[in-house]
Amino acid sequence: MKQHHPLYEALLAGMARYGATGAGAAEETLGVPAERIRRNVILAPWWEPTMFAPECFGQAEYLSPVPNAETMVWDVTPPQGEAVTFIKTHIGAPVCTDVALALGLTACENCLFIGAVGALDPAMCLGDIVVPEYSVCGDGASRYLLPGALAQNDPFASRARPDAELSETLFRTAERICAEEGIALHRGRNFSIDTIFAQFARIDEILALGCNTVEMETAAAFRAAELAGYRMAALFGVSDNTLQNKSLMGGRTDAERAWRKQVRAAVFPRILYACFAENGQS
Repeated sequence: MKQHHPLYEALLAGMARYGATGAGAAEETLGVPAERIRRNVILAPWWEPTMFAPECFGQAEYLSPVPNAETMVWDVTPPQGEAVTFIKTHIGAPVCTDVALALGLTACENCLFIGAVGALDPAMCLGDIVVPEYSVCGDGASRYLLPGALAQNDPFASRARPDAELSETLFRTAERICAEEGIALHRGRNFSIDTIFAQFARIDEILALGCNTVEMETAAAFRAAELAGYRMAALFGVSDNTLQNKSLMGGRTDAERAWRKQVRAAVFPRILYACFAENGQS
């Protein structure tokens, strides 16, 4: 039985006040019955199972009721090991946070967040892998995950952390596999932002906070998982590097893009499944 944070219970009580049940809220958010969610979950804002090499990723069965659903859910049978749930939330902290909160009403025990991250370190290259130590809040969704009046809640620049044990298992697993594959691995100090277009004018401010990567979801997602009573850690793939003038807005070569996709396709599944397996033995 999950140990929900008192604030999570308050969120559930708020829904109940207006006629919603926990089971109904979970299914409305996820798009599938809560019992279809397994104890190990992969959470991705944008990536889908088709982006991974089938021989590495395994077989994915689409569970959502319509194509390109608001939240897309697959049941995945890996080449080896325990079946997992794969969820695509779509991009941004609000939609990802709702899914992360809804997982507290399912069998989910361990969640690995995966996605692309922008590097803010000249030493990072496209295709490198990052495990974040924490994510600095630059999003608005995190405001709703704190106690007290909304007008008084301002978590901006505060740090949200992944589950320490799961994150360390993930880093140790990634370290071994990255060494085998000749891929650089980094510890991340991430900034979660709400905008891609407007971020570039704020890079100096983000760097001043000590961050070396930027993405959009994990500051809120880490908080949501903690409230909901399950463990979450994150695995990022470097998709761009603003400090090398290789940003999402331009400057990346075709070869760099291809290498990043190759790492995602073949290496990410190995790390994810090995982490779940090692975590299950601990």
